[in-house]
Amino acid sequence: MSVSETRLIQLPSKKARLPRWLQLPLQWLALPIIIVVAWSVISTITENQRFPPPAVIAQSFADNWLNGAFITDVLPSLARLGLSIVLAIIIGIALGVLVGSNRWLRELLEPIFEFFRAVPPPMIVPLLVMVLGAGDTMKIAVITIGAMWPILLNTIEGVRAVDSVQSETARSFQLTGPERLFYITLPSASPQIMAGIRQSLSVALILMVISEMFLAQSGLGYKIEVFKQNYSFAAMWSIIVLLGLVGVLLSVLFQIAERIVLNWYRGLKEAERA
Repeated sequence: MSVSETRLIQLPSKKARLPRWLQLPLQWLALPIIIVVAWSVISTITENQRFPPPAVIAQSFADNWLNGAFITDVLPSLARLGLSIVLAIIIGIALGVLVGSNRWLRELLEPIFEFFRAVPPPMIVPLLVMVLGAGDTMKIAVITIGAMWPILLNTIEGVRAVDSVQSETARSFQLTGPERLFYITLPSASPQIMAGIRQSLSVALILMVISEMFLAQSGLGYKIEVFKQNYSFAAMWSIIVLLGLVGVLLSVLFQIAERIVLNWYRGLKEAERA
C-alpha cells in the first residue's frame, strides 16, 4: 500500500481536567466569587448605603463577630440550636415510630397532627413567652417544637412503608420488639427520617433567630434588632453572612451524617442499577 493510499487516523486528544481535589472547591466558590465581584461593581457605581460594598461588609463582619460578641452572642445561639436539633430528632423519631407502628393511634392522632402542622411555628413564640418566660427554656422549646414536625411526620410515613414481608419474616423468626425496631423498622424508615431531618435544619435556624428577637439580651436575633434600630446596614449584612455560614456548616455536617447512616442504602441502589 502506497503512502498516498494510507489514511492517518487521528486519535482524539484527551481534554485536560483539573484534579478532583481542586474541582469541588471551584464548584463551591465559583458562584460566590461571581456574586461578590458583581456586587462590588454595582455598589461602587450606585453608591447606595443600603447595599454597601463587600469590603465594607467584610470589615463590619470582623468588627462585630471576631471579638467578644462571638462568645456572648454567637456561641449561646449555636448551643441552643444544637441542643434543640438533638431534642427534635429524639422526640420526632420516638413519637414517629410509636404512631407509625400503631394503626389505631395513627388514625386517632392524624387530625391533631394536621391541625398543628398548619400552624406557622413563629405563632407559638408569643404563647411560649407567656408560659415559659423569655429565658433559654423558651428559646429551646420554640426551636424544638418547630423542628420536630418534619422529623415526626417523615418518620411516621417511613414506618408505615416498611415492607410487610420483612415484618412477617421477623415475627416468624421470633425476633423481639427491640430487635425488629433496630434491624428492620429504623433501617427501612431511615431514608425518610433523614429527609425529615434535612427539612428540620432550616426550620430550626429560622426559629433560633425569631425566638431571640423576643425580650432577649443576647444572641443573633437580639443583634438583628439592635442593628435594625441603629440602621446599621453593613452590620445587618454581616449577620446575614454569618447565618449563611451557619447554614452551610449544618448542611456539611448533615451530609457527613447522611453518608454514614445511609451507606447501606446507597450501596443497595448502586447494586440495583448495576
